Amino acid sequence: MTQPQRLNDNEVAAEMNKMVSFIKQEALEKAREIKVKADEEFNIEKAKLVRQETIAIEAFYQKKIKQAEVSKKIAQSNHVNKNRLRVLEQRQQVLNDLFQDVRSKLFSISDDPAKYQTILKDLLLQLLEKNVVVQHRKKDSDIVALALEEARIEYKEKLNSNIEITLDKTNFIPESSAGGVVVSANDGRFLLNNTLEARLDMLSDSMLPDIRIMLFGVSTTRAFYN
Repeated sequence: MTQPQRLNDNEVAAEMNKMVSFIKQEALEKAREIKVKADEEFNIEKAKLVRQETIAIEAFYQKKIKQAEVSKKIAQSNHVNKNRLRVLEQRQQVLNDLFQDVRSKLFSISDDPAKYQTILKDLLLQLLEKNVVVQHRKKDSDIVALALEEARIEYKEKLNSNIEITLDKTNFIPESSAGGVVVSANDGRFLLNNTLEARLDMLSDSMLPDIRIMLFGVSTTRAFYN
């Protein structure tokens, strides 16, 4: 049987170098595979993180944009409301000035005796009771007495009945009043304040919607008028 030929030292060294080269090559290939895989995983993770951060940033700015839009709407609403309130205040001031001007002119009504006497007569008849007590300004005593007689005659003509009118000579309307009368019946259970100021207040309340329309036009936002 033929014996295998033994390798000399050079041949052994050459074989060892081949083995080392092969192992080294395998190691390099493995290292490259590991690096490629690591790079792929890194890139995937990096892309995932970038996507998450992008979503978070977009959400953050969307929230900021919505907050800015809400703040803008609130600011616009506040601005509109302030302007509306300012307009309403200005309109109310116009109405106040108008009524104050009319109120100041009430005091000139009694300067025309004939006109004032007719007004007093009409004011006396408004309670439509047969027995009434009348308060008036002390300085109006004479003209109220004349108006009282006219009221008696008119009451008789219209209702075919007599009216008993008593002048209260103890309790007078303040002299600071523009005039008119306070009429009561049934021991004060029925009382009608017919001073000129009270009549203006009642007239102002009833005519206020019409006055608003005359001065400012019809409101497109007002649900009701008072």
